[in-house]
Amino acid sequence: MIALYDRIANTLNASADKILPTLARFVFAATLLFYFWNSANTKWDGTPFSPGVGGYAQIFPKAMEAVGYDISQMSIFHWAVVVAGTLAEYILPLLIVIGLFTRFAAFGMIGFVTVQSLTDLYGHGGIAHTETLGKWFDGLPTGAILDQRAFWMVVFVTLVLKGAGPLSVDRILAKNR
Repeated sequence: MIALYDRIANTLNASADKILPTLARFVFAATLLFYFWNSANTKWDGTPFSPGVGGYAQIFPKAMEAVGYDISQMSIFHWAVVVAGTLAEYILPLLIVIGLFTRFAAFGMIGFVTVQSLTDLYGHGGIAHTETLGKWFDGLPTGAILDQRAFWMVVFVTLVLKGAGPLSVDRILAKNR
């Protein structure tokens, strides 16, 4: 019985490097790709280099409130952060889906989601709302920050550790080196 278990476990281990990253990229594409792209679309007026009120208000909610939502009072630093964040919401998900520079893109998404979560909690006041923050080990998987984004992080960490998998531009490039 133990020998059979070991053979099955070894077979599963051998296939994990192919299945897990491919599955992680598929799940990302199916559940989060358009979430990030739709979010990026709300941040600009015309082009990603022309952030609108929505971009500034989402990323710098307290600063925007302090200036009465007048984007002309925001600094070049604010502009650069909004533009970089908007571009990241387009480019990093695309890189993950096609499997190009996947480890780098997934690592970037870890940073992006961390900053997004902190902004949601402290900038937008989500920390005061249990339903937004969530709580681990409470039997309710509905908290937007602790519960849902923990699953997102598992996908990203899988891609950082395992790479893109066999069906990816990364694999094509590796074969041609």
